[in-house]
Amino acid sequence: MDDLAQSERTTLASPAYAVDMIANLGRVTLDWRHKAIPATFQGQSAAEFTSGDVELSQLQTPLLTLDLTAMTHNLKQISAWGSARGVLLSPHGTTTMAPQLWAEQLERGAWGITLANYAQMRVAHAHGIARVLLPNTLSDPRAIAWVSSVTGDDFEVVSWVDSLQSVELLETTLTQLAASMESTPTPLRVMVELGGSVGRTGARTINEVLDISRAVAASTHLILVGIGGYEGTPAHGADEAALQTVRDYLVQMFKAHKLILASGHYAAGANLILSTGGRASFEDVASMLSPAIDAGTGAGGRRIDVLIRSGDYLVHDDRFHRGISHFARQRIAPFRAAMHGWARVVSQPEAGLALLDGGKRDFPFDEGLPEPEMIGPDLGSEMTELVGASIVTQYDQHSFLRFDPATTTVKVGDVIRLGLSHPCTAFDKWSLIPVLEDAVEDQRVVSLVHTFF
Repeated sequence: MDDLAQSERTTLASPAYAVDMIANLGRVTLDWRHKAIPATFQGQSAAEFTSGDVELSQLQTPLLTLDLTAMTHNLKQISAWGSARGVLLSPHGTTTMAPQLWAEQLERGAWGITLANYAQMRVAHAHGIARVLLPNTLSDPRAIAWVSSVTGDDFEVVSWVDSLQSVELLETTLTQLAASMESTPTPLRVMVELGGSVGRTGARTINEVLDISRAVAASTHLILVGIGGYEGTPAHGADEAALQTVRDYLVQMFKAHKLILASGHYAAGANLILSTGGRASFEDVASMLSPAIDAGTGAGGRRIDVLIRSGDYLVHDDRFHRGISHFARQRIAPFRAAMHGWARVVSQPEAGLALLDGGKRDFPFDEGLPEPEMIGPDLGSEMTELVGASIVTQYDQHSFLRFDPATTTVKVGDVIRLGLSHPCTAFDKWSLIPVLEDAVEDQRVVSLVHTFF
């Protein structure tokens, strides 16, 4: 993340992504399309903007910003943890859809980037991301053909299958594609998904997993390279009961992996992957699946990796993820919230109620409403803690701030700094996000992050 501030001005030397495409983002002309940027900067390039010592006070509300210091801390935290446990990371790029941030995650040793669909994979391919994990089944014939056509030395996709139907669809589509080509299409690397009894997608039983793995092994155009799943659906929290549900699920995943291995359904000689989400249960995943890594020598000497897909760690938040994060629960150098909303008071229709100029179109609300943290007379001004206030509801363009007028003074024109919940539904509201060197001490804009939703 130390390189992020320079990403519009320097070439990042890495084979994992196309440095030219990242550098081209610095040439984007700022204009009316970018709601974070005032009209006074229209016509400047992104690189010119970030080289001009612009400060928070020169921006406008409503606004979403990122905190460079906090993101750097979070990257170091997860990288150190993964290295110590021997666990790899393929962060959810869907959280940010920001190639600049993907590049930083890859620079810190990420195995690849996890994405959700065809359109997102095209963004990754366009920006030179070398390896993508797709924890979904490819079912669109156009997507299947595209992945087969672009897979090669410079781009690798590993997707999932969770039923005999999905295996048949892939095999039939690729067979038809082969018939229309002079050459055989590139085989697709797939993992079988275990969903468990209350999963999202995924096979519901281990027997189904074995049936699917057998079908992949018998196919012509598919290569089985692992088993994956998502533990977040049955355990949307971090209490002991939820974590025990996660542990039970991981036991089943490890059991399924060993049975597939013993059955000889994995592709001969292929390195293997065991992958989970891992957002709230880093240590459980590491302790319960890492024995598979040590068992690699018993699997013909092939490499076996445990891969966690958590993506929220980079930005973290002030509500939902703050409560379920493993590091926060263990009180060991927790992740830091690296995104903040900024909104201005536009109306005080009654005592104790203020309307802010940012709402659902600007800030996430699906995992909890924004939390008012600080108040000041303007952006970049000295702010004081806002105690006892809360956002009670949101409309598309407004947030309703309730406060005690006997103890708190709020004026029209004041700016409120908001703590936010759920990065995934914050980033998708902004095509351009200013990065501050520090959201409290040094509020200089050091970079602009471009998103592609």
